[in-house]
Amino acid sequence: MSRKSLVQKISRRKFLWTSGSTLAAVGAGLPRVSFAADNTIKIGFLAPLTGPVAAWGKPGLDGCLIWADWVNAQGGVNIGGQAYNIEFVGYDNEYDPAKARTGATKLIKEDGVKFIMMLGGDTWPGVQTIAEREGMLFSTLLPSDLSPDSTTLLAPCEVHPIYNVTGVEWLAENKPELKTAAMCAQDDSLGKPSVATYLAAFEAAGIEMVDAPLFFDPATTDFAPVMTKLMAGNPDILCLDTCYADYVHPICEQAFQQGFEGQIISCTADFYQKIIEKTSEEFMEGFVFQFPDFDDPALNSEEVNFANPNGFYAEYAERYGASEWSAVSWEYASIMDLWADAASKAGSAEPADVLAAMKADGTGKHAFGTADWWGTELFGIDNALVGNWPVVVIEGGKARIKEFRSIPAWWDQHKDLLIKHMTDLGQMWNQRG
Repeated sequence: MSRKSLVQKISRRKFLWTSGSTLAAVGAGLPRVSFAADNTIKIGFLAPLTGPVAAWGKPGLDGCLIWADWVNAQGGVNIGGQAYNIEFVGYDNEYDPAKARTGATKLIKEDGVKFIMMLGGDTWPGVQTIAEREGMLFSTLLPSDLSPDSTTLLAPCEVHPIYNVTGVEWLAENKPELKTAAMCAQDDSLGKPSVATYLAAFEAAGIEMVDAPLFFDPATTDFAPVMTKLMAGNPDILCLDTCYADYVHPICEQAFQQGFEGQIISCTADFYQKIIEKTSEEFMEGFVFQFPDFDDPALNSEEVNFANPNGFYAEYAERYGASEWSAVSWEYASIMDLWADAASKAGSAEPADVLAAMKADGTGKHAFGTADWWGTELFGIDNALVGNWPVVVIEGGKARIKEFRSIPAWWDQHKDLLIKHMTDLGQMWNQRG
């Protein structure tokens, strides 16, 4: 049997994810250390595994399978002097609040998970009351989900959308000739707070908007009219906000086809190799975004807390293909590093104990360096882990980290601008109903 066939066979035996009544095997695994059944801790993965938002769910699950294989092969997580195997139980919420609610109930009541990771966004409201009632610890990649009403929800990795200020700040300093921008975003709970953040960042950098942000319907499939409107003001910069991969790709294709020759900045550029194939390497040269490939030499810095990032990327590429690497491929795995460390310190996997241990000294080992638990002024609660974030630029067809920039440093100078724009778009925690 070939190695690929063996990996697929092991994967089918080790992991199933659920969507309604459908069961399907996903991911791939390697042989794991043998543990007794009662020495296994289950972790819930409640995210979109299919549909237009799957690029921010499925690759994260794939990364978690690698994380589990590595951790379990080294003896598991030591909790209270006992080694525990980690098993992920996935549920495809299809980015639907009702399905997220169903999934959360199943994971807690039927599967007995001790922690649930989510993408968040539109799906969090469907889960919020369950989280509070059950006292379950949840994580989100979107701190805009945070509020004082959600005390067991953490944003321990991604600090969307406020890290986007680092890309704009870097761009303004390194390309001061760029003076104007146009921006588009899908009209949803990811797009709106991100637009507010980019507006604040552009204003702080002295970059003028040629027109109001263009919000498009999430059902949009034809992006030719969107690009025509964006280019009408002849902007120096096109900002794609936090558009899903299913939007970023056709938007870039339209920019290429309609002859845009300026600067593009975006929160993400998932599967950017495929964009290059449909446009050109020259067109994508200098594209600024916020998520590195983990084969980047810059990640070998002593400040980086993600273990063996280059090896993780190589393993991911071998299992799933380098072109399938996305913004979230590493993020959920990095959250598991924090969870495992906290559970070990607490000597317990119980949600309340892990939460207390994770926030004990007000700081945490974020993937990109030590960071602070922060957020009261913006989110109403200090449940976001905020520190440095990388600025990434495509050069010669490859994503490369240009530098790490401090989100708190930007906030200290410009917080009034961000609060103003968040308020104008109704995105402050006390404005969300």
